[in-house]
Amino acid sequence: MSTLVPKPWCLAGVLPLKPPQILPEVLAGLTLAAIAIPEVMGYTKISGTPVITGLTTLLVPMALFALFGSSRHLVVGADSATAAILATSLAGLAAAGSADYVALAGLLALMVGGLLLVASVTKIAFMADFLSRTVLTGFLSGVGIQVSLHSLGGMSGLHLPQSNSIENAVELIPLLKNLNLTALTVSAAVVAIIVGLKRVSTTFPGAIVALGLATVASAQLSLKDTIAVVGSVPGGLPSLALPALDWSFALVWQLGPTALAMLVVILAQSAATARAYAARYGEQLAESVDLRALGLANLGAGLTGTFVVNGSPTKSQIVDSAGGRTQLSMLVTVAVVLLVLLFFTELLADLPEAALSALVFLIGIELIDLKGLRKIYRTRRPEFWVSVVTIAVVVVAGVGPGIVLAIVLSLIVHTRHGYHPVNILLVREPSGDWQAKPLSSREPAADGLMVYRFSHSMYYANAERMAEEIRALTDREDQELRFFCIDFSCVDDIDFTALETLKTLRKNLRAKGIDLLFSHDLDDPGAPARKQLVEAFGEEAVLATLKELTDYTQTMKAARNGSPASP
Repeated sequence: MSTLVPKPWCLAGVLPLKPPQILPEVLAGLTLAAIAIPEVMGYTKISGTPVITGLTTLLVPMALFALFGSSRHLVVGADSATAAILATSLAGLAAAGSADYVALAGLLALMVGGLLLVASVTKIAFMADFLSRTVLTGFLSGVGIQVSLHSLGGMSGLHLPQSNSIENAVELIPLLKNLNLTALTVSAAVVAIIVGLKRVSTTFPGAIVALGLATVASAQLSLKDTIAVVGSVPGGLPSLALPALDWSFALVWQLGPTALAMLVVILAQSAATARAYAARYGEQLAESVDLRALGLANLGAGLTGTFVVNGSPTKSQIVDSAGGRTQLSMLVTVAVVLLVLLFFTELLADLPEAALSALVFLIGIELIDLKGLRKIYRTRRPEFWVSVVTIAVVVVAGVGPGIVLAIVLSLIVHTRHGYHPVNILLVREPSGDWQAKPLSSREPAADGLMVYRFSHSMYYANAERMAEEIRALTDREDQELRFFCIDFSCVDDIDFTALETLKTLRKNLRAKGIDLLFSHDLDDPGAPARKQLVEAFGEEAVLATLKELTDYTQTMKAARNGSPASP
């Protein structure tokens, strides 16, 4: 058995690196740059920030995670879900694209970075598990629909204010007479090129080809006279500074819910992606290290004038498909972006806004996970409707209410599973083996003994259900029970409400002449639930194993009957 070696504090996602792997890493990094650069420029249409902020998400933030993360595969950069949350939360605070707007986006990145650092220290990565895959699929699909509908205005050369996607679609109808046919033509061409090239190869950078051709056509045909173009894009390295804002506690408090919503999405999306690749390649994963690196990446984003970054499943898949197996690929991408910022930003001046809107439209379409929704529908019909409700709220009410609902629904689903555990009776066969029986059988484990196994942690939501099941099992007058045992092998914790319920149960059972006992399938004196039960009911009521339970009940029955216990 191999021992776990602590990961180094730096370059854990790169080292060890074998020389034959260097060339595939470089090629994967170049592939990622070719695909991610136009993609993150499109994300700025979602976030409402200048084009340059998309590029800078692939500079300092990506480099910081590549240097300090433990995952060898997770790609960190701009993300459509967090960009949509950002746009929704800042819509009423500043004009999209303005200096104040960008500063607020930077402040949010700093807040999210701080929360991620706190999460890495306090070990609360488990919060990611509370956003269920079902709800996350619905949330991201709803974001995809909203992003796609919102991009229709830009594709048709019309300006629509930041609002939810239904409002955008309604506002678009009376403006149809003002459609810009040139913008529509550019958008249609970009969509056709990207979709067509993707059919040829999923790893071919169709987006950069489409945007490149659109830029060349715009420059040669002077399209800036008829459609909106990106315009001058500042080059050079981003300055390192705090966002230029009038800092106040009230402002931080106002942005707090948005930062928390982004935190939950980042935890869920990044953790799920990193875990999947670690499992695929049999690698160690230090989630607290990755949270710290994500925190540093977002702090870097806030200090370099860009917006929140997140682990990206799609970008991670691009690198993996291109042969990248370490964070060296991401460092190569950072180097390419650095060259673009230093020498080539002027090439973006003639890029049509309609072309970026078309790219955003396709990004939104890809977020709509029809395959995942069909799988949920076939597997768990009730959870499918949870996904549908999440989609509807995101589309109708916006991303902010959508993420709140997603968290609430995930907690409800989790509580529902714990509220209604499938509990069983344990019956001893003549061979000495223990057999599980349904509660409806009411079958005793032995003469005068019934063993009831509770299959979940005991807490306030399921304590009363447990009490109802035990009352139903012990209320029959035609059975002579002397001992009722709760087997707590599956119980890892008992909260105050459940403990008080157990005390009430013991009192009620004693009134019927039944002793309440507890047993554990494993002889584990250090189990937390065992300690709680011993403190509440005493050592004599908490038996170590089922064998000890049967020996104890035989001894007690023999003592009461005045005869020796059978061996």
